[in-house]
Amino acid sequence: MKFANTLTASISAVRFPNIHHSIRFPLKHSPLCCWGRRTRMSRSPSNSTIRNFSSSISNEESLVSPKPKQQQQHPWLIVGLGNPGKQYNGTRHNVGFEMVDAIAEAEGISMSSVNFKAHFGKGFIGNVPVMLAKPQTFMNASGQPVGSIVSYYKIPLKQVLVIFDDLDLPFSKMRLLPKGGHGGHNGMRSIIDHFKGSREFPRLRIGIGRPPGKMDTVNFVLRPFSKQERQELDFTFQQGVEAVRILLLEGFNKAATFVNTAKPMEQLS
Repeated sequence: MKFANTLTASISAVRFPNIHHSIRFPLKHSPLCCWGRRTRMSRSPSNSTIRNFSSSISNEESLVSPKPKQQQQHPWLIVGLGNPGKQYNGTRHNVGFEMVDAIAEAEGISMSSVNFKAHFGKGFIGNVPVMLAKPQTFMNASGQPVGSIVSYYKIPLKQVLVIFDDLDLPFSKMRLLPKGGHGGHNGMRSIIDHFKGSREFPRLRIGIGRPPGKMDTVNFVLRPFSKQERQELDFTFQQGVEAVRILLLEGFNKAATFVNTAKPMEQLS
């Protein structure tokens, strides 16, 4: 028996020469034992810990994630057709010019600059960016400056409003249409050609009536207005300004209803 105890002690001394039998470290209190620590770490985290961790991740993601870019709003282009030069001021063929001037004055948009071979101005109607243009290339070549502006600013054709005189409408009567042909108007023909044949753009037609008797059409469209006609036309321009505001701020359908059901001045007096 003594021999067995002696042998066991000897073996222990050989395997663990630095460990003395007098030292005892209970397992659950040992500072060198990782199992106790591992047991404590393996406990499930509390709900508050999970919430705090998730909140911190969300906050970090909100700081890192870029904000989505707002889509840039395309401007409207409003074009009035006419002929440049003082000799054409106040004539029937230049009502497009006068309508644009009325819009510019009402909305506080300067038309003093010349760009793209046109009198040109930028501004806002409400919160909608708008460009106003009066081509200075003479009526038959109106498409050149209009096409250049549309191409440079990448304006969708549905946001290009062309205003021009129309022989087929009674004097001072307006019509707003979403698209259509040139109707024999050389300025509109030129614009459609520069739009590669596309007719998909709105237009505001202003009636100037038919020439009386056998008067030549060219002479008639270059004829100035009488005093009574000027009063009626100024009233039409007021309606046209309001129609453009409705078009840009509320949409085509409401604007067309306003324009196409409007009563002439003599019916309101």
